[in-house]
Amino acid sequence: MPQKLLRHPPNPHGFNIIKMSLIKNFRENAAKAKKTIVLPESDDIRTLKAASFLAVNKICKVILVGSEPEIKAKMEASSLPFSNDIECREFKNDDNTFELSEALHKKRAHKGLSQEQAQSILEKQPLFYAAALVDRGFANGCVAGAVNTTGDVLRAAIQAIGLKKDSSIVSSIFLFEGRDGAVFSYGDCAVVPYPNAIQLAGIAIDSSETHAAITGVKPVTAMLSFSTKGSATHERVELITEALALVKQQRPDLDIDGELQFDAAYVEEIGRKKAPDSPVAGKANVFIFPNIDAGNISYKITERIGGATAIGPIIQGLNMPMNDLSRGCSWEDIVNTACVTALASVSPNKDEDS
Repeated sequence: MPQKLLRHPPNPHGFNIIKMSLIKNFRENAAKAKKTIVLPESDDIRTLKAASFLAVNKICKVILVGSEPEIKAKMEASSLPFSNDIECREFKNDDNTFELSEALHKKRAHKGLSQEQAQSILEKQPLFYAAALVDRGFANGCVAGAVNTTGDVLRAAIQAIGLKKDSSIVSSIFLFEGRDGAVFSYGDCAVVPYPNAIQLAGIAIDSSETHAAITGVKPVTAMLSFSTKGSATHERVELITEALALVKQQRPDLDIDGELQFDAAYVEEIGRKKAPDSPVAGKANVFIFPNIDAGNISYKITERIGGATAIGPIIQGLNMPMNDLSRGCSWEDIVNTACVTALASVSPNKDEDS
């Protein structure tokens, strides 16, 4: 009998269908990283369940935004343990109000934001306060979106955390585990519709770095096209080769090549035939799509027909990580997103005057 394909229910964020082996790996590695993750949506019981699980199991320390007495009362009413690794913070009672508001003011002064307005934003909008805590190093990352929209989460992240040094764009990757256990990444499938060459180069660099940070595996990156090494001539192919040249100029240390068709990038035998001189062909584990049409369609085909499990979108390009959730997420989704966020956190390249 033919093998039955593994099918998954619709789930654009993917976290509740991750194989247990991958979940275990993420949680173990996140625990070793010893990071602090801020969860601003403390009015939501899913967030409180996730915070309790993360802290009790020593996966990471958690900052919950809100009144400590109110949070403790809600957790007690739901029989959720309140661990010493959970901290409750409110901007109005924070000892660092000036530092936090001044940092946001400096970032947005060119848009006419005063220090007083920055302080008002941080006091009234928990997303911005949580992002500011990450920006100033009080937390290593933020997870939100169980209640707030993606637009709200990204707005707070971009304005309060900002882009990392030399980054020109915020984008995303999806991480996959195939049915054979292979782990690979697609970028960008969710954020940037039609990147230009500079943006595409940034997506390629950021996707390679994110893949390495989360999986611990060296990225081998293919910039995809309908052409392989000049097999077709078109302005869309020229976009890929221009972006590749920019990546090699900025990051000569990366194992990256293009333009490659997917089969040449993924299948070793085909890679040898179509691109015999390519160090990437047939070996890639990070795949960069030329636009969101190709990326989004491909990730869903990979998940639904290919039977792979999808994790993401994982936001990248920020100075420090802040990841978005589906508003239909479970508390387990929040736990797993926090693990990914902890693994994605790196030393920031801050510009104090930005």
